[in-house]
Amino acid sequence: MRRLLVGRPYDTERLNRRPLGRFTALPVFSANAWSSIAYAPDEILLTLALGGTAALALGPEIGVAVVAVMLLIVVSYRVAIRAYPEGGDYAISRANLGPWAGLTVGAAMMLDFVFTVAVSMAAMAHYLTAAVPALGGAEMAVAMAGVVVLAMANIRGAGRGRVTPAVLAFLFLALLFGMIVAGLVQDVTGTLGPATSAGVEPVPDPAFSEGLGGLALAVLVLRAFSSGSALATGVEVPASNVGAMAKPRVRLARSVMLAMGLTAGASTIGVMYLADRTGVVFVLDPSGLQAVGGGPVSEDYVQNPVLAQLANAILGHGGILAGALILMVAVLLVLAGHSAFKSFPELASRLAADGYLPRQLLTRGDRLGYTNGVVLLALAALALVVVFQAQTALLVQLYVIGVFLSFTVSQLGMVRHWSRHLANTPGVRARQAVRTRRLVNLVGLVVTALVALVVLVTRFGQGAWVALLAIAAMVLVMSRIRGHYEAVASELDLTSTEDARALPSRVHAVILVMSVQRPTLRALAYARASRPSSMEAVVVDLDKASTGKLVAAWDRLGLPVPITVLASPYREMSEPLIRHLRALRRTSPRDLVVVYIPEYVVGGGWQALLHNRTTKRIKARLHHEPGVMVASVPWQLETSRRGAASTPRTGTSLPPTGPWTGPVESGVQGNGSSADQADRP
Repeated sequence: MRRLLVGRPYDTERLNRRPLGRFTALPVFSANAWSSIAYAPDEILLTLALGGTAALALGPEIGVAVVAVMLLIVVSYRVAIRAYPEGGDYAISRANLGPWAGLTVGAAMMLDFVFTVAVSMAAMAHYLTAAVPALGGAEMAVAMAGVVVLAMANIRGAGRGRVTPAVLAFLFLALLFGMIVAGLVQDVTGTLGPATSAGVEPVPDPAFSEGLGGLALAVLVLRAFSSGSALATGVEVPASNVGAMAKPRVRLARSVMLAMGLTAGASTIGVMYLADRTGVVFVLDPSGLQAVGGGPVSEDYVQNPVLAQLANAILGHGGILAGALILMVAVLLVLAGHSAFKSFPELASRLAADGYLPRQLLTRGDRLGYTNGVVLLALAALALVVVFQAQTALLVQLYVIGVFLSFTVSQLGMVRHWSRHLANTPGVRARQAVRTRRLVNLVGLVVTALVALVVLVTRFGQGAWVALLAIAAMVLVMSRIRGHYEAVASELDLTSTEDARALPSRVHAVILVMSVQRPTLRALAYARASRPSSMEAVVVDLDKASTGKLVAAWDRLGLPVPITVLASPYREMSEPLIRHLRALRRTSPRDLVVVYIPEYVVGGGWQALLHNRTTKRIKARLHHEPGVMVASVPWQLETSRRGAASTPRTGTSLPPTGPWTGPVESGVQGNGSSADQADRP
């Protein structure tokens, strides 16, 4: 089943991949930013719809303002790439502002990647519904299926190619700009038709029912701007992947960011303009719509995303080109989710390497991906999709604040970096260049901080506080994890007075006896071969009749080891044994006690379910006892040997597992092991 789901393991050499050139790096690392075009215009229009039809006319102007902010962030990152080509927001913040700032940015970025998957899959579900109306009402199921498919694809290591994603992303751009150009031509020639939603109008929110003058208009514009700021999400991806680009990496990354920003900005302005010209209406709840003039909306009215409405209005409703564009929007959203499934595990592994996350996130799976990080991201994204019912507008409310928080902190880090660098830069021209770069990042800091403040104030009641609380909780948890790792490392390090050659005074061997069978006699033989200072067998009296039979069998075999019966009136296995071991330790604190635990190994699958886990629980308890060592003595049953023999072996040669016919003490015969050979003269 594992091989069916995951596939055969990949060799580590596959990690050495060829860097991406210009025409593959641009679409691969821009998919996340380009996908924002699929929902940022929707967020602007649905917010403006709170003010009624008149407020929708502000859409193009707000679109221009959002694009201006996005381009300023792009310019700031182009400057940051010069100083940190292998960095990213986490590295920049940690290096210049300290670990707490880096931890805050790391938490915000991890949360952003989770929201990227959830938002992308939710938006993808709505675009698929626009292309296939039969899926109406199943958006949440489609979004959840998308998350699961992306997770399985990344666990299998699929999607590692470059050509296919690049072709799909360029095809999306070609169709999108083709629609925009066609719409502009139709607008100039007077042949531009209305959108399907042009015949309806939003019912104003009671807060704006008395008009849009003064403060009400300012609040509405700021809320629409904060919602549209989702366009800036994903612009940092090229800056975090400079190492994956072909040389000269810095120059290529800067050109990729510029091309990404210009294409995203031009397409957003074109979409917002055409949405205004075609009369596109988009609201959070379609039940709040009314027909133009105040009548009821037709019962067969279905609200589609903005790009889907424009595609049908410009390219022909139900036409091949319109359907192709809608499907390509869905495909691009899948690529954006796939990009997050690559970035999140890598960031998590970096945080784990710094001690802020569990070390399991450093482990690569069979297909060279960070499997644990992929699973963690999938579970978090599924939870968001379910909680918010795959509603893109609700998810975006929590999305933007984390993005601009990381932007702001990283820009502050860059300002501090250039200030330090300026103090050590000789020459007038070189110092002027550093001042210019610092000024760019300073402007970026001021703008991103203002946007973050606007988003926080206007969206605090809509869920921004939840994102901030989640980031604070993640920072607290990660700092505690780091503290735990530091405490463990401090305790494990050798002190100046440590003598690694010190030996225990004596060694006491204790053989745990649960039955007089081959595994027990083998454990006894191994214990005797280690030549301890003293030796005893111990049986816990869970049932008097069974214990009596066991002791009688022990005496009948004439085994040269005394057996001790421990009372257990409450039929507990571990506690009597631990009390007995502690008594041994109290009499000789410098002595070492080795507990030999015999156990047999069964075949995998259903056979493992038929046996209890007594020995595993006992070993887990004994591991917490100071001065007590645990020696597990396995006896491989025939079923386990067959399972081991059928397991494919690649790259290594395993020792034989057949029965050992040489002499064993007490007449025990069974499977050979390294201990067998080590104990024989």
